[in-house]
Amino acid sequence: MALTKQPGQCSPSEFQTGLCDFCSDCGTCCMGLCCFPCMGCSIASDMDECCLCGHNMAIRSVYRTRYNINGSLCGDFIAYWCCPICATCQLRRDIDRRKEQGIF
Repeated sequence: MALTKQPGQCSPSEFQTGLCDFCSDCGTCCMGLCCFPCMGCSIASDMDECCLCGHNMAIRSVYRTRYNINGSLCGDFIAYWCCPICATCQLRRDIDRRKEQGIF
């Protein structure tokens, strides 16, 4: 039986790395640059979503809501519009860190 993470169950927080925090995980940065579609599919798979959903602001918004991360739809849109690779890499880093912490 899988447990479902309910929105707002976590205390309010921020993303664990910055939008342009490339040096905190060079492997994620390289994967984002070299195989952006693969990274999006990996994120979508981790979140039990369709592979096509991993490359847009909607997945970021769902993730923020699920883990009560501060932000807005407008901020998500701007992050993906200005630099989709940066936004996707930030999301991947956050998922990886939450997995390490046992809270994903």
